[in-house]
Amino acid sequence: MAAVLERPRLINLAGFIICAVLIAAAFYMELALGMEPCPLCMFQRIGVYALGAVFLIAALHGARAWGARVYGVLLLLVAALGGAVSVRHLYLQSLPAEEVPACGPGLDYLMDVFPLFEAIRVVFEGSGECAEVHTILGLSIPAWTLMAFIGLGLAGFIYNWLVAERR
Repeated sequence: MAAVLERPRLINLAGFIICAVLIAAAFYMELALGMEPCPLCMFQRIGVYALGAVFLIAALHGARAWGARVYGVLLLLVAALGGAVSVRHLYLQSLPAEEVPACGPGLDYLMDVFPLFEAIRVVFEGSGECAEVHTILGLSIPAWTLMAFIGLGLAGFIYNWLVAERR
C-alpha cells in the first residue's frame, strides 16, 4: 500500500477512473433504465466530467511540489462546485409537494433561448422534474453524487497536498 501512495499518477488515475464509472452509471440509468435526467442532474454530470478531467490531467502531468498542490486545490474547488449543485438538488427533493416549482423547459431549450448565466439561474431555481426522487440502496441519486464529490474532492486534495509535502 505504501508503494502505491508514493505514485501520485496512480492515485489521480484512480480518481479519473471513478469519475468515468460514475458517468457510465449515469448513462446506464438514462439509457437502460429510462431515468431521464433533469437539468440539475445534467449540471452534476458536468461536475463529474470536470472533476475527471482534472484528475486525468494531474495523472498525465505527474506534478510535484507546488504543482501537486495546485491540482489538489483545483480538485477540491471543482468537487465543491459539483457538491453545491447536489445540495441544491437535494433541497428541491426535500420540499413538500405544494412547494415544488412547476416543471420547466429542458436544459437544451434553456441553453438555446437564454444567455448562459440566465439559463444557469433558471436551472438553479429548479423545476418539478428536479424534485422527483429516484433511489439506489435507499439514497437518492443526488445524495450519492454528493458523497462522491465529497470523497473524491477531499481525497484528491489531501493526497495531492501530501505528495507536495513529501517532495
